[in-house]
Amino acid sequence: MEHSSQFPFHRLSTSLLPTPFHKLEVLSDHLGVQIYCKRDDLTGFGFGGNKTRKLDFLLAEALNGNATDIIAIGGMQSNFCRIAAAYAAKFSLPCHLVLGSSRSSSNGNLILDGLFGATISIVESDFWDDWNEQASILSTRLTAKGRRPWLFPIGGSTPIGVLGYVHAFLEMMQDFVKYDLRPTNIVHASSSGGTQAGLIVGKAITNWSGNILGIAVAKESKLLTEEITSLSNQTGKLLGKDIFDAQIFVDDFWIGEGYGIPTKEGIAAQQLCARMEGIVLDDVYTAKAAAAAALALIAKCRNGEFTSNDVVVFLHTGGSPQIFSRTIG
Repeated sequence: MEHSSQFPFHRLSTSLLPTPFHKLEVLSDHLGVQIYCKRDDLTGFGFGGNKTRKLDFLLAEALNGNATDIIAIGGMQSNFCRIAAAYAAKFSLPCHLVLGSSRSSSNGNLILDGLFGATISIVESDFWDDWNEQASILSTRLTAKGRRPWLFPIGGSTPIGVLGYVHAFLEMMQDFVKYDLRPTNIVHASSSGGTQAGLIVGKAITNWSGNILGIAVAKESKLLTEEITSLSNQTGKLLGKDIFDAQIFVDDFWIGEGYGIPTKEGIAAQQLCARMEGIVLDDVYTAKAAAAAALALIAKCRNGEFTSNDVVVFLHTGGSPQIFSRTIG
């Protein structure tokens, strides 16, 4: 484990950092705006994605707390649960996954969950409260057996988990200096709020003047904004920073029929990134965020709000294995 005086919290060094940062040349020419991509799909562990940054902190906390088991909660194709299972395998901890959905599945991330050796419980419901209830029952059962289970909430969105994206924001600031960039916006998928909260705290720490736009993929804007505000404030307190005046931007227009259900705009953005840049986006998170970013950029360019000199950063939060759960036909 490691920590520094600037970031005095234990952190595993399992993620392969820093992740690549580069310009999307073809897509930039197509949209008329300079678009750079922070490749957090390439964090390198358990098939990568933004959750490794969170679990570097979360599992360090669990290990320091003498956890005997970990419990993770998520949807059937949860990226967090897949990576939690990989971390548990690496650190020799039994992993219990509580996965919820009314739609059956047996591939994609689920294959990796099994490969990493996780014990999987399926909850046939799309309601997060039902998943949490089942996880609580499981935790109680393990405790009664003399175990010390460590329960991670959906998406790993706790103040400790949020630190992963405070750290990521500071890393992006180094990217901006390296390429002499002054981005106006960072766009990313936002689900349980932890990634966006970390970026908000990082922005406050560095006094960065740009905007952070979260594209909601599960919750409506009002609720998600409230949760991000709370997480940002709690994380700020850990770091001795007041975050109460933060501006939080969440766009819930792109959710479509619901969490985990692909949209036609998302599929179009997925094809655009694949065919112009060779970058794979998943259906649940990044495709919806990319669709929102692309269409918003086109509209803003037409309105004269953005020009070819503007710089937008797309934070690719990963999740590519999910695409292999898609039914062809």
